[in-house]
Amino acid sequence: MSEFFDPGFDPAESMEKAAAWIREFFDENGKGCNAVIAISGGKDSSVTAALCVRALGKDRVVGVMMPNGIQRDIGLAEKLITLLGIRSYTIDIKGSYDAVMAELSSKLPCEISEQTRINLAPRLRMSTVYAVSQSLNGRVANTCNLSEDWVGYSTRYGDTAGDFSPLSRFTVQEVKAIGVELGLPDELVYKVPDDGLSGMSDEDKLGFTYDTLDRYIRTGIIDDPEIKQKIDRLHRINLFKLKMMPAYEHDGPVKAW
Repeated sequence: MSEFFDPGFDPAESMEKAAAWIREFFDENGKGCNAVIAISGGKDSSVTAALCVRALGKDRVVGVMMPNGIQRDIGLAEKLITLLGIRSYTIDIKGSYDAVMAELSSKLPCEISEQTRINLAPRLRMSTVYAVSQSLNGRVANTCNLSEDWVGYSTRYGDTAGDFSPLSRFTVQEVKAIGVELGLPDELVYKVPDDGLSGMSDEDKLGFTYDTLDRYIRTGIIDDPEIKQKIDRLHRINLFKLKMMPAYEHDGPVKAW
């Protein structure tokens, strides 16, 4: 199936504007700080890292690889780090993951849900990335894209966290196009995303393709009413992930400047 692109989308222009935006963010929120990125070997972390190198130079970009024991595709993450010439650290989260799971299993009066098992790893990874960032005078990059955010295909306080987000207004197909423009290898740009656990691709689990989703997001056009209903439902029930935490609005005076 051909990939959908908004006719007005220009990968080269978008790449330069995103890089300029990253520079502006650091000028205002961390002049001289490093960009710290969780590197998985997929398109989103690869494009984010390459954009940060373009914006800040390779000496101010740090990659963090965080296998949960054995990670079968970690070679792609290592390839990206070598290609970009950035500093990197590998921190295995398996000990932490196993310890927390053991505590949960021994203390909670119920069976640990599958979603708990799946989401614990990305939350531990984000805690780890922040620990690295705080130790290395950094700012953490969020690597989420618009398509995955739209249907809630992310972990709250896991990969949805970060200090700046270069890709969250780009669809999957647009992220790929920017990756090509950045000169990244096809195996990084077009790697089929999966959770590394179920043996299924993200699209298999969602029940629709990113091409279909991207076309719907950008044009409002979708051919299958059942898929439209599924996308709309996922978007509706996951909107809370994209919003600030609700806070009770007490009406007491605030006079501080």
